[in-house]
Amino acid sequence: MSDDPQRSTAVLTRLQRGLERMYRVATGVAVGDFMIDDDARAELGVARAPREQLLVHEDASGVDIGLFVDAAVLSNLATHDPGARLDHRNVASFLYAVEGVSHFVYAIVCAHAARAVSPLELELQAEVDKYVVCLLADGGAPASSPRWRRRLFEDFELEPDLDADERDRYRAANDGARRYSASLERRFVTRGGTLDMLAELRRFYRLPLGQKLDHIAKAA
Repeated sequence: MSDDPQRSTAVLTRLQRGLERMYRVATGVAVGDFMIDDDARAELGVARAPREQLLVHEDASGVDIGLFVDAAVLSNLATHDPGARLDHRNVASFLYAVEGVSHFVYAIVCAHAARAVSPLELELQAEVDKYVVCLLADGGAPASSPRWRRRLFEDFELEPDLDADERDRYRAANDGARRYSASLERRFVTRGGTLDMLAELRRFYRLPLGQKLDHIAKAA
């Protein structure tokens, strides 16, 4: 990891600002202030230790949130900044970063609204966010949409240490995002309707999980 903490988390900061701008939400906090490292996560005694992980603890006094992103991921993004070019050197790291920041922003937005959020809802929104962020990084080009949909929703493998419930959740989130991204491509991307797509995405973002799933089923 870079010796400069700000440089190491610069991509995460930009992603947070981008997501908040895109969805017109405001967390009022900075993701860099909520980052935890390997030692801090180990002290929490979590069952799994993936390369990206949002940790949430809620009690009578409130909600505590910490975001872990692997040091090697952050180092790679600091060396190969996706803001300059998104390619084979940094795309895997970038997807971890998008997922983590998506979880972070969405969890805080829901906490501000005093709305419970399930792990499936977090995963579904993160899968949608990965597609949209990568598509927009390519300038919203119609030709890039099928490529990103294949990369995200077809050419992937689940982590081998997931339990049955986790596998079901990730498959459900992936399937929902796959169908929704295909509908976005058909309705907006192919005709260059980026502004209309963003308006659609803002409406989707504010729906609770049940309504999100209904919306995907109708849009597909």
